[in-house]
Amino acid sequence: MIFVYFLLVIVGFGVTIKGADFLVDGASALAKKFGISEIVIGLTIVALGTSAPEMVVNVFSSINGKDELILGNIIGSNLFNTLVILGIAAFLYPITVKRATALFEIPYSFLATVVVVVLANDYVIRGVKSNTLTMIDGFILFGFFLVFILYIVRMTLKDMSDDDEGIHDMSFKKSFLLIIGGMTGLTLGGKLVVDNAIQVAQFFHVSEAMIGLTILAAGTSLPELVTAVVAAKKKKSDIVIGNVIGSNIFNVFLVLSTSAVIAPITFKESLNIDLLVLGLGGLFIFIFMFLGKKDRVIDKKEGSFLILLYLIYFVYMMMRM
Repeated sequence: MIFVYFLLVIVGFGVTIKGADFLVDGASALAKKFGISEIVIGLTIVALGTSAPEMVVNVFSSINGKDELILGNIIGSNLFNTLVILGIAAFLYPITVKRATALFEIPYSFLATVVVVVLANDYVIRGVKSNTLTMIDGFILFGFFLVFILYIVRMTLKDMSDDDEGIHDMSFKKSFLLIIGGMTGLTLGGKLVVDNAIQVAQFFHVSEAMIGLTILAAGTSLPELVTAVVAAKKKKSDIVIGNVIGSNIFNVFLVLSTSAVIAPITFKESLNIDLLVLGLGGLFIFIFMFLGKKDRVIDKKEGSFLILLYLIYFVYMMMRM
């Protein structure tokens, strides 16, 4: 029976990822039809689309009261994005980072980790009995998300572009059907992943937090991984770094905030270690901007270092199971 659960998790990931593809393609084409520039599409609709698997998985986890899956998925996804995806992309081709990204978006992604630590550790910071991300905390996180959206709008107005390359022209009906089909795929796939991941965890007596940090994290980050590898091979540094950093910001300030608003999330102090590793990853990326022969470049050696850091962390996770 356990093989059936594994198979259903894989099928769920496939349906979820394909649903995200449909949603992004349909929404992008619809936005183009209404005259919205490609840069706005990329920074909003596409970014939301790549974070859609995390959103759907976490919504179902919130409804089912699976707090460890919620936090494990967010923290694990951001760790996978930061250390594995960015590391692999930099290993394939050096990533050149724009000044605005180095000075705002990367630090803002690091700030997201700090904010979660502050809001979640109620016992240490505020002296209350339990560590909980409440509805108020969710609205605070969402406030940071709105600040980021305002930043995107401001940057967009400074750098408007009419280039719609890569966005296919299609009828309104086809765009609408893709959006509906994508949302349906995300919903059904997300439910398959959550329900069967829980069964796998129970069968192996593994904590739901560990399942979230590993299986769910890697699975929901597959869209980012594929995008980053393809972009790196095509030497599209902006897509790589924007995909990773943008996804991390959306995951914390939008996905986690939504989960906290749906239902309070109990936070286990053991997750502070995972947040520490995530924070270190973000700090190293910022430091990499000013090391080496060229400023704001993440090269093969630094990419290898990020991958090594994740492997060390993964071994630690296996030891604490």
